[in-house]
Amino acid sequence: NPAPLATDAVFVRRVSLDTIGVLPTGDEARTFLDSKDPQKRAKLIDKLLERDEYAAFWALKWADVLRGSPTTISERGVHSFHRYLVKTMATDRPMNEFARELVTGLGNTLNKPAANFYRVSRTPEDAAEAFAQLFLGVRVQCAKCHNHPFESITQTDYFGLSAYFAQVQYKGSKFGLDDEVVYLQPGREVQHPTTRKKQEPIAFGTPAGLLAADEDRREKLADWLTRPDNRYFAPSMVNRVWYHLLGRAIVEPVDDFRDTNPPSNPELLDALAKDFVKNGYRLKPLIRSILNSQTYQLASVGAPKQSEFAADPDRYFTKAAIRMLSAEQILDAISAATGIPESFKGYPAGTRAVELAEGGINHPFLQAFSKPVRDVSCECAREEEPSLPQMLHLLNNKGMLNKVTSPQARLAKAVGETKDNAIVVEQIYLATLSRRPTPAEVAIALRHINSLDDRAKGLQDLQYALFNLGEFLLRH
Repeated sequence: NPAPLATDAVFVRRVSLDTIGVLPTGDEARTFLDSKDPQKRAKLIDKLLERDEYAAFWALKWADVLRGSPTTISERGVHSFHRYLVKTMATDRPMNEFARELVTGLGNTLNKPAANFYRVSRTPEDAAEAFAQLFLGVRVQCAKCHNHPFESITQTDYFGLSAYFAQVQYKGSKFGLDDEVVYLQPGREVQHPTTRKKQEPIAFGTPAGLLAADEDRREKLADWLTRPDNRYFAPSMVNRVWYHLLGRAIVEPVDDFRDTNPPSNPELLDALAKDFVKNGYRLKPLIRSILNSQTYQLASVGAPKQSEFAADPDRYFTKAAIRMLSAEQILDAISAATGIPESFKGYPAGTRAVELAEGGINHPFLQAFSKPVRDVSCECAREEEPSLPQMLHLLNNKGMLNKVTSPQARLAKAVGETKDNAIVVEQIYLATLSRRPTPAEVAIALRHINSLDDRAKGLQDLQYALFNLGEFLLRH
């Protein structure tokens, strides 16, 4: 038995976090909550998918797993790569074209940012592992030393994939320069460690076939990858998107497709994959379909009591998963709620945390909340469980307090515009939690405000307290 549908207040918050990465403003939340349009959820989804923030937020997700950072690429290179990812998301470019461009990338990495795939994965073996994990959802690492003991993944599968990348080479990398060039060097091959013979390119049982001496064998790999009947590509793409939207993948972990780790709902995964291919491998139709589903819109609480023999609600998605907001989302949500943007060194005023090009960044808040440095290709780099140091950081965060008490803050403007504390309390709740306060919450807030000589101080206390609530910090 599934949980009931989430309330409008929970939905507007959740769908905003999942599409544009930040909470709606107080006015946006109020407009949605007051609307009587029965199609308002679907219309809101369409509107959010067309916002500029959508592209930046989903570029962030791909930058994480593609390991875009100054350490792996370069200072200028990571910004070029980030702009490329944002444009890819903004134009809703087909993901089969995106994957092909990454896999076959060549040229100066500043001007041809897709080639940065090889700047990160610098050996044939690294490229094979990243390719399999990112585009197939398969971890082949253990097959480097031996055939997998429990799966049909062999050393030949591993080195057969590596052989596709054997001819990728680099030039122009010098100290102080970051315009490295990726090119092909015919004649370079991979040797199978057991047979000690040249390994022919082969992708999980499908050989590349006859290759000319100067032919880019990676094109053959891209052809195989993006075939409509490829058993890995479309399922792994929709599984990754489902994971980001629902908090748990249909195949869990998200990049561990194997026979002994079957999907929790094979029919669902198959239907989503077929629809993904039918819609031209585009993300927006896929995301729109999931967001409009009843499964996505279920509440995280209020599910009927289950017997001890009932299906696992997390595995079978009978209620929404509760999880911590990301480091960037929390910081951006605080900025949106107060109306005071965060400052980042080297970035123009107004830049949001989800728009940062690099991974590891010298920012105390983002570091405290585990923004990944992007040194691995898996989603596991982000810590999703709240910790005591994080809570202490929130309780004692001078930067957050400065936003709340700033004369330019949303709260200060509200205090100056009205003397009705109840109205300001409602505005604070809408801006911070995307909902109106209950009568009991209003009474508690007013009692505290009236106990102080400075009403502004009482209202500031209220917003600071809301920032420390689980309701604010959790996606629920």
